[in-house]
Amino acid sequence: MTERRAIFSGSSFEEQVGYARAVVDGEHVHVSGTTGFDYATMTISDDIVDQAEQCLRNIGTALDEAGCTFADVVRVRYMLPDRDDFEPCWPAIHRALGANRPAATMIQCGLSDPRMKIEIEVYARRPATV
Repeated sequence: MTERRAIFSGSSFEEQVGYARAVVDGEHVHVSGTTGFDYATMTISDDIVDQAEQCLRNIGTALDEAGCTFADVVRVRYMLPDRDDFEPCWPAIHRALGANRPAATMIQCGLSDPRMKIEIEVYARRPATV
């Protein structure tokens, strides 16, 4: 039987809405749309680059718990209310994913909280040794 387990970050949103930060399904890791909240303090910066960097830290933590790294990411989606905010995030994104170059999409859309300026979702494939 294929392993399926949920990974939780401690975000109050996970409990309120009823979802997991990530789900490991065999060799596949599905990381939910992740925003720039610092889950330890449930605070969020007003700065788009700070938010992008926190998103990536949150995602990195989930990937680590799943037995992956950013090198294992095969798909990424970026969701932003303001498309002009995307380019300032590129250096942070490149540091995390540039060597790997997963398939990617950027979507301009509303997010669930007006403080959120970016949400990032990734899919990864666990290494065979996990």
